[in-house]
Amino acid sequence: MPSIFTPAPPEIERKDPGIGGKPPVDRRPTGGGGGGGDDEWDKGRVGPRERLRRIRFFVLFALSADMITFAVLIVIFFASQTAMHRAPGKHIYLSDWHPILLPRILYVNTLILLASSFTMERARQSIFREIDVLEEWLGLGRPALRNALPWLGATFGLGILFLAGQAFAWRQLTARGFAFDRFHVTPASYFFYVITGLHAGHLFLGVLALLFCLVGLGWLKKVEFRQIAVDSTGWFWHFMTAAWLVLLGVLALGQ
Repeated sequence: MPSIFTPAPPEIERKDPGIGGKPPVDRRPTGGGGGGGDDEWDKGRVGPRERLRRIRFFVLFALSADMITFAVLIVIFFASQTAMHRAPGKHIYLSDWHPILLPRILYVNTLILLASSFTMERARQSIFREIDVLEEWLGLGRPALRNALPWLGATFGLGILFLAGQAFAWRQLTARGFAFDRFHVTPASYFFYVITGLHAGHLFLGVLALLFCLVGLGWLKKVEFRQIAVDSTGWFWHFMTAAWLVLLGVLALGQ
């Protein structure tokens, strides 16, 4: 009599292995035919670190466009120094470029901007302090924000002071007869206003970002959002400080 083959019943996963039993199997979803690996376990989810990296990339990308603008302006600045005109009734050519003496307030403004970059970095470091961030995540208060606010306030005040100093430098140069619309006197004064004015406009945007950090950070519920706001403002502010050092060097030594 032929024997009848009876298939063994499928093994049932045990949720409570007890003593000596088989441990439960944790089967993660594979995403419907994605290969069965763990690569797609967190697909589509963006964590705080990844979000911060993306914002930094966007800020640096925008600043690279500003870097190109400043570089083109510097090239035109040096190219304009070669412009010449023929003297009336003579066979000689005279240069249209006449160097100007920079107002001394610019060097004081440079020290102010360097000090503001220091306070901005302290604010950025304060809001990333691990022990304070951990307390905020646990709902024990907002120590990171509380420690960063004084440094942000100092940076905001120094930024306003720098812009006021730049306006004072423009008034001094105008009083000497080198107004913005006096391009025929010397192109050097025109480029002075363009270079310093373009930089001041960018720094004014940084001051507005600082104002948002001071007023609006209390509205942001998540600590990572406050970190992103301060971090992106810090990167922008440091870039404006470095750009000013280059531009001042061009104005002071490039004429």
